Amino acid sequence: MTKLTAALLGITHPHSLAHLRTLQVLPEVERILLWDPNADALAQVQATQGAKVAGVFTDLDALLADQALFFVLAALRNDLGPEIFLRVLNAGKHLMAEKPIGRTAADAERVIAAAKQAGVKLGVCYQNRAGPWAQAARAFVSQGLLGPLVSVEMRMITTQVQFRNPKHWLFSQAQAGGGILSWLGCHYIDLMRYITQDEIVAVSAEVETRSGEAIDVEDIATLTMRFRSGAVGSLHAGYLLALSGGGYHNKAGYDTYGGFNGRLGRLHWVSSGTPSSLSVETAHPAWSGAPQRTFHYTLAESPAYGGVHGEQFMRAFILAAQGKGEVPASGEDALQVARIVDAAYESSRTGRRVEIGAP
Repeated sequence: MTKLTAALLGITHPHSLAHLRTLQVLPEVERILLWDPNADALAQVQATQGAKVAGVFTDLDALLADQALFFVLAALRNDLGPEIFLRVLNAGKHLMAEKPIGRTAADAERVIAAAKQAGVKLGVCYQNRAGPWAQAARAFVSQGLLGPLVSVEMRMITTQVQFRNPKHWLFSQAQAGGGILSWLGCHYIDLMRYITQDEIVAVSAEVETRSGEAIDVEDIATLTMRFRSGAVGSLHAGYLLALSGGGYHNKAGYDTYGGFNGRLGRLHWVSSGTPSSLSVETAHPAWSGAPQRTFHYTLAESPAYGGVHGEQFMRAFILAAQGKGEVPASGEDALQVARIVDAAYESSRTGRRVEIGAP
């Protein structure tokens, strides 16, 4: 196994230290370089969580000059990310960027163009794709067990804004670009596309700020969508839970549902935290002996972001950067999700359904 040098850019993002743990547990990664403009924060992380850390930098150009550096994992504020991503890509380094890449779809387009120009791989952290429930759901759809797709319904509600530091940049329009949709709802839009292998081509939406906190981004959103196949979909996302505690890695702080309905059957999950079961029913002849089945998953423990499936997601990206397979979630995937989110904001603002361009 080739031992690699990786870099983590940004150590104050809500996901930064979880990403650092992922790099630390991956046997493929031998050396980790850290960059952040805050020297004191760098020193603290190096002193307390410095496994494999071979260098810390406040000068990004100095870090990118390391000839051994193979890929970069970046977790940065949404408005600051694109310019730094461009510097990474122009230096010829493969990049895994935290979603949503930037504040708007236009930001994502710039980053994708730079990756293509540099001839390097660009991935985005939609690691829920690697979850066993998502992998199985995609496979069942591919096998035709649901028949032609009819509808998709998803719900993602989580802890209230008051438990998430309302003064954080995540709740600033100028810095984040949006609220619940751009931070968390985007994962579920991506799962809709990934599992169905169908494209969302139109959106009608209502977004609002109802938390009572002094924020200028939406904390509640409802979307209705049309897929290219003619199927329809819905998403309800919000910071709503009053009794589930706080924190960004609070496993009890979510209530999620995913349902995929076709002419022959349906599949669905419901979960507080990471889904651990998937229920399927179908009239497909291949399942005639047992038309209703439930799959239970005992998820292996790992300190990596997203657990073991987070490790697998990052490993797939590394292999793709080595020319072995495809990026598990590409810049183009991030762009299409960003187009859908942008369309939702436009729809809510104008009161009209918004058509979405093809990928």
